[in-house]
Amino acid sequence: MKMYGNWRSAAAFRVRIAMNLKGIAYEEIFLDLDVGDQFKPDFLAINPQGAVPTLFDGDGPPLTQSLAILDYLEETQAGVKLLPTEPRARARARSLAQVVACDTHPLYVPRVRTFLMENYGLPRERMLEFLRNAFTSGLKVLETRLSTEEGTGRFCQGDAVSHADLCLVSLWVGTGIFGIETDSYPTVRRIAETVLALDAVVRAHPLRQPGAPKT
Repeated sequence: MKMYGNWRSAAAFRVRIAMNLKGIAYEEIFLDLDVGDQFKPDFLAINPQGAVPTLFDGDGPPLTQSLAILDYLEETQAGVKLLPTEPRARARARSLAQVVACDTHPLYVPRVRTFLMENYGLPRERMLEFLRNAFTSGLKVLETRLSTEEGTGRFCQGDAVSHADLCLVSLWVGTGIFGIETDSYPTVRRIAETVLALDAVVRAHPLRQPGAPKT
């Protein structure tokens, strides 16, 4: 498999984790989102949205959108199962994943931040307030659900890692990159730290990818 990604992309991070957990060999081609590689004609011909990740599996057309890619990998690849088999548990895992991938992450992606600053004259500090609000709103929902719902175990859904954990940890790592306060979310922290200790996640971590800042 071949994937276009970026070190900082939370969505690409989720897919890297899944492929590592399932033992899939892949090549990642890193685009520099800061200089606009994603908007160059050759990449737009591949993905008109100009977004990562974009995954090729063999000679077929590219796969886009991280949750769709995760479902594709789950349905076509052997190895670790990343969704429960029981319908209600499966739905809950997907619901938790969507809190991040559908409701939280889209609010702080670079194209949204850039649009707010360039088209509405939003000063950088006000834009960062908007970004922090997006993070905290998602973290509050996750903390409330994970700390009160019966389905929570060692991971978001029971004691096996799932798509929900891949999404949660992608949000959690972003809190460090953007300096988001996290003391108010102990359940999210516990699960995130459990996920971050997995070798597949260590290898997929944004700060271990080409182009990431040296720490």
